[in-house]
Amino acid sequence: MHLVDIGANLTHDSFDRDRDAVLARAREAGVVQMVVTGASREHSPLALQLAQAHPGVLYATAGVHPHHATEYTDECDAEMRALQAHAEVVAVGECGLDYFRDFSPRPAQRKAFERQLQIGVDFAVEGRAKPLFLHQRDAHADFMAMMKDFDGKLGPAVVHCFTGSREEMFDYLDNDWYIGITGWLCDERRGQHLRELVKHIPADRLLVETDAPYLLPRTLRPMPKDRRNEPVFLPHIVEELARDRGEEVATVAAQTTANARAFFRLPAR
Repeated sequence: MHLVDIGANLTHDSFDRDRDAVLARAREAGVVQMVVTGASREHSPLALQLAQAHPGVLYATAGVHPHHATEYTDECDAEMRALQAHAEVVAVGECGLDYFRDFSPRPAQRKAFERQLQIGVDFAVEGRAKPLFLHQRDAHADFMAMMKDFDGKLGPAVVHCFTGSREEMFDYLDNDWYIGITGWLCDERRGQHLRELVKHIPADRLLVETDAPYLLPRTLRPMPKDRRNEPVFLPHIVEELARDRGEEVATVAAQTTANARAFFRLPAR
């Protein structure tokens, strides 16, 4: 079984002590490729450096999360554009809107999101705009309105770490966007509704991710003592997802891997 983790925050300082061992454990578990999330001015260049150090295994996104929207200056925009010029950077983001935390003022969030959507348009490859790695939490109406402003111009998009409602999910699917499923599925407190919703995601729109070191699956046994999530736990998420969809684990693994490689234009390994 080969898997692709489409979202792992491997530049997080919790991995500084054993990052090579984390990657080795992931490979042994069948997670053969990982996309390192870039979500700030500080960490997007680090995601690229990590991808360059592990060619063919690690790739990167480059963007500014809405939590960091206030740092999105003209200089930041130039930095994000320079990062997108590298072949190892396979998507724009993580970008979007987060009205749940509101760590940045909403007008700043919307401006940063708009500018990053424009980067996706401007960095088209062979006539296809750059993939988008998107975040949305408690901001669905504004999120959809902003995406609609770019209707017909954007490349493939994934709403990563989907935790929303049935209505939100079908709005995304109606636009042919992809849905990223994490260990939130395994959270009996907050993710129970996803157990039913994942049955309705078309097979060719399904992607899987850990969002490591966050969102450790609560159904994991035994639990790691440090409670840190790692890409090695992606097979566990896939097993849970397959059970909820009524499919074989191998089927879900093969489909999500094929989807990830098509979405990000990754070579097979």
